[in-house]
Amino acid sequence: MTIPHRLVGTGAHKVLVLHDWFGTSAGWGPFPDYLDGSAFSYAFLDYRGYGERKDVAGAYTLAEIADDALALADQLGWRDFSLVGHSMGGKAVQQVLAQAPHRVRRLAGLAPVPAGPYPMDAAGEELFYGAAEDRAKRYGILDQVTGRRAGRVWLDRMVDRSLELSTREAFGGYVRDWTTADLVDRIAGNPVPVRVFVGEHDLLLTADAMRATFLAHYPNAEVEQLPASGHYPMHETPVALATALESFLHA
Repeated sequence: MTIPHRLVGTGAHKVLVLHDWFGTSAGWGPFPDYLDGSAFSYAFLDYRGYGERKDVAGAYTLAEIADDALALADQLGWRDFSLVGHSMGGKAVQQVLAQAPHRVRRLAGLAPVPAGPYPMDAAGEELFYGAAEDRAKRYGILDQVTGRRAGRVWLDRMVDRSLELSTREAFGGYVRDWTTADLVDRIAGNPVPVRVFVGEHDLLLTADAMRATFLAHYPNAEVEQLPASGHYPMHETPVALATALESFLHA
């Protein structure tokens, strides 16, 4: 199976990029425009049921995302690579690490979901699990994770794109996996360099939450807080995110 993808740059340092629950390979806002293509080659993947692979059926699990990401790396002839994952994609890149630790150079999480189960109360489960079929719930989630600071036009556009560019089956399937999967035993103690980027206005995936998870799991992990951003720094502060990310990848 040939896996469609988006490539940015032709540099020697290869980077696989995995999107969030609401996103696609094309849903990164202006952020890709500010990446250094002379130093890096970035491959942006669509999950099954999303974007250019919306018609590709699947199990809609993190393990399947990781299998496809590794297949894409093989397709591109990339023996080793760094990983960048946003939100749900931040948990998916840890699944890639668990499956192929010898191939990963560096791991960057952008407002990432930690490796363990993501606990939710009854109201949270109703909100997140109901979002596959309910536009208002998708809007509410996006409004919350951006610190209730984003305007209606951007929120509407993000919701509309998620409805247009993903199937409800995929959207509903992935949330049940990323909230319940437990990867801790498979990644704990891995010495790969890790940096976690969190927006100061993200109301759910906070710097304190990252310190209690990522820094507890990875001996070479650090957290960097991004000012003036919530859960979507690629839209909210794209220049600052590109600069901070590549500072980590260059090291």
